[in-house]
Parts: sequence; C-alpha cells; structure tokens
Amino acid sequence: MAKTVDWPVRLSLVEEDGTTTARAVLDTGTTTFSGRGTARCSPEDPDVPQIGDEIAAGRALRDLAGQLLRMADDDLQEVGAAPPRRENRMAYGWTNALG
Repeated sequence: MAKTVDWPVRLSLVEEDGTTTARAVLDTGTTTFSGRGTARCSPEDPDVPQIGDEIAAGRALRDLAGQLLRMADDDLQEVGAAPPRRENRMAYGWTNALG
C-alpha cells in the first residue's frame, strides 16, 4: 500500500553587512529540525546577493540533511539494523595524499 507524507521545509534568509545567514526548519510532525548556514562575500569579489543566498541556503540544507541521516543511523542502531559505524567518514572534500 502506497503512503505519502509531506514534510514541509521553511527556509529563511537574512543578509546583513556582506553576510547571508540561512535557517532551514523541517517539521516531520513528530520532530522539528533546524539547520543553519552562512555565506560571506569576500571584499575582492563582486557583491551578488543571489550567490550568497544560494551558498547559505545550500549549507543550511546540508546541515539539515546531516541531522536527518544521523537520526536515521541512530534509529537503525536501535532496531539492530545498522551497519558498523565508520569513525572517519568524509562526505566530500580532498584528502591529504602526502600526509
């Protein structure tokens, strides 16, 4: 049987003094999560507010996603279905090939 659930996400952006702050709020009906992200315009870059909005919003949503995945990991562990934890997980980025 198919099931549809809506989880609304509210995203708020505030720009002040070259810094954009985003807050993403997710309400699952039983739990509310809040993610935060910021972006700063470098003095040597052109001021394009839309880019700051996109970066700050993306970071807030990434924070929110991390919280959801950690909760899912915890829930899986509680029911005995979790894979072994990997302590040094890296979702993205460069590794230090020299060190």
